[in-house]
Amino acid sequence: MKALKKFIYAWIDKWFLHGCSSYNPLEVRRSCRSKEQARAIFAAHGIPHARGDIFFSPWRAWRFGKKHGFPLVIKPNVSGFSRGSHFPINSFPELWKAALMVKIWWPWSVVEEYLQGRNYRILVGNGEIISVIRRYPPFVSGDGRSSISQLIDRENDIREKMGLYPVIHPIPKNRTIRRYLGKQGLSLDSIPQQGQEVILFNRISLAPGGVVETLSLEDIPAENQALFLHILKLFRANILGIDVIMEEGIEKSWKEQRCIFLEVNSRPFTAMHDVPRYGPKQDLSEAFARLDALPVDDQDIF
Repeated sequence: MKALKKFIYAWIDKWFLHGCSSYNPLEVRRSCRSKEQARAIFAAHGIPHARGDIFFSPWRAWRFGKKHGFPLVIKPNVSGFSRGSHFPINSFPELWKAALMVKIWWPWSVVEEYLQGRNYRILVGNGEIISVIRRYPPFVSGDGRSSISQLIDRENDIREKMGLYPVIHPIPKNRTIRRYLGKQGLSLDSIPQQGQEVILFNRISLAPGGVVETLSLEDIPAENQALFLHILKLFRANILGIDVIMEEGIEKSWKEQRCIFLEVNSRPFTAMHDVPRYGPKQDLSEAFARLDALPVDDQDIF
């Protein structure tokens, strides 16, 4: 049976977890595998998080929306890389569609409040903060002369010259991007004004062309850093990728603004910390060398 589990885990690792770290024992990975588990620990320890509910039937998601209003987000209870996530949801027709589409990824799903703010991934491990990045959806900035299509080509060329591929993806000009532009009254032929930022897709993930920016720990308040390390201890983990949205930014104390801790990743995708589109490239080799030295039980079992 153990050999079978190793085989299955190797298959999952190859197709779904490529580039993700593996420093936590099986017990830790099981304790934070779902978003429901993370929210339960956040609630028990006074860590700000979104009000939400787990549902199988879309009717339950509808009742949550009826009670709490919009905007909302719907996502699989077990997933990664923002797969299957739908946000921001601002109407009941959007809610119904998302509640049905999310089932493609996982039968049990999450509906929760959505906070418009800045999205961060904090990589903590072995008792230290390893790296902090801000994550952006795919976007271009207008120059008053070039079309959105031309701006996309220019941005993709910059990414290639910076050596960001294949971890960071080029921005596509597919149906999804065109449809999202259409909702804003724009098209690939539209010419944005000088300095106008055009969001090309709402999802903050790498697959549709999202990028990251590295941030300096010197700019992050001590109380924020202490909270990130506290979360690592709560899950008794060797490493975690902590996802949080802060309304005003990570440079301000979490106690002085609205913020929502979304989830923790026990097998965080560390590769994206090495390929910032903005901010300096960081040398994280020493931190990972210390993690490599840790003994990890059942590392090759899911």
